[in-house]
Amino acid sequence: MECAVEGIIETQNVEALEILLQGLCGVPKQRLRVHELCLKSGPNLGPVSSEVRLLCNLEDPRPTWTVRHVGGAMRGAGAEQISVAVRNTVESKATKNVLRFFYALGYKLEYELLRMGFAFHFQRGAQIKVTVTSTNKMAKLHAVDEIMPLTPGIHLVEVTAPASADNYSEVVSAISSFCEYLAPLLHLSKPGVSAGVVPTAGAAASSLTSDRGGKPL
Repeated sequence: MECAVEGIIETQNVEALEILLQGLCGVPKQRLRVHELCLKSGPNLGPVSSEVRLLCNLEDPRPTWTVRHVGGAMRGAGAEQISVAVRNTVESKATKNVLRFFYALGYKLEYELLRMGFAFHFQRGAQIKVTVTSTNKMAKLHAVDEIMPLTPGIHLVEVTAPASADNYSEVVSAISSFCEYLAPLLHLSKPGVSAGVVPTAGAAASSLTSDRGGKPL
């Protein structure tokens, strides 16, 4: 299980967001160049389709594949009252033959992307991860060196943290509190509920970048 929010920011303001995150997190950033393949099950696996993502960060010294499945978000009156999605997730490491394995099971390739950017991992009331990435499509199958922007001028920002049935309320609170610090630059909401670009982001970004040589945040 994990708690998650996301939002978008204009590429011109990403440097300011990185400065802000560096000050808030106090840890080095992780570079990301993630090859992502989304697979959907075929009819031979049942009437209800399932979706898995295969992920590999090509920036890692020894890139490995991860299989990730995101289930439905928590529903009900309680879920409607919080601004953070609480959803089931399953992740597992896999070998380089994982794509061939899923093809053999009957899965089909839905889409393929390359996400480029950076991430911060830190402890702040929960084990929070913030990723900031541009989304790119490939000119041909698996051609990670031949890419084109899918959303020119826009970066996706995702904030997630692992949770359990016993502590998700505390994790939701930790994410909500952290997101307040990012409010001058972007709106963060449940995945799939876009809040758009913050009108004041440009002014906030200019302030952050001009103060870069000053005191740490």
